[in-house]
Amino acid sequence: MHHRTKTFVEQAEKRYDFVPEPTEFPDGTKTAADAANAIGCNTSQIASSIVVTADSDPVVVITSGANRVDTDTVAEIVGGTRVVMADADTVKKATGWSIGGVPPICHKKSLTVLLDETLLEHDTVWAAAGTPSAVFPVSPERLRELAAAAVADIAE
Repeated sequence: MHHRTKTFVEQAEKRYDFVPEPTEFPDGTKTAADAANAIGCNTSQIASSIVVTADSDPVVVITSGANRVDTDTVAEIVGGTRVVMADADTVKKATGWSIGGVPPICHKKSLTVLLDETLLEHDTVWAAAGTPSAVFPVSPERLRELAAAAVADIAE
């Protein structure tokens, strides 16, 4: 197991009493489509953790791999005037993880988290487990609980 994935599993167990069961893919899962193909699920079952900044505050948006984040809607929800995709440095500083492997939980800082309501249509979704080549399965409701996420219609 990759050391970043192992760190994620350890943090999830310690912080949430939740033990994710990651699957690693040597060829990586850098896009939602890559992940879905590797797992054998629909792209809509990929729970992508996207970090945006609302004004200057980082926000994690867990979106379905089939959707794009509507930044105007996110701005309305969080009360920001301008929401943009966060750069790699901001993502790392806020979450402790690098783009492509940001899990929906176990962030370095306490962050606002929004969950794409379309993820709730599935029994199981797959989220990053600390690297672009590792994912773990979880029910969307359990994911919402763990992430203390607000469910929202955030898709374009």
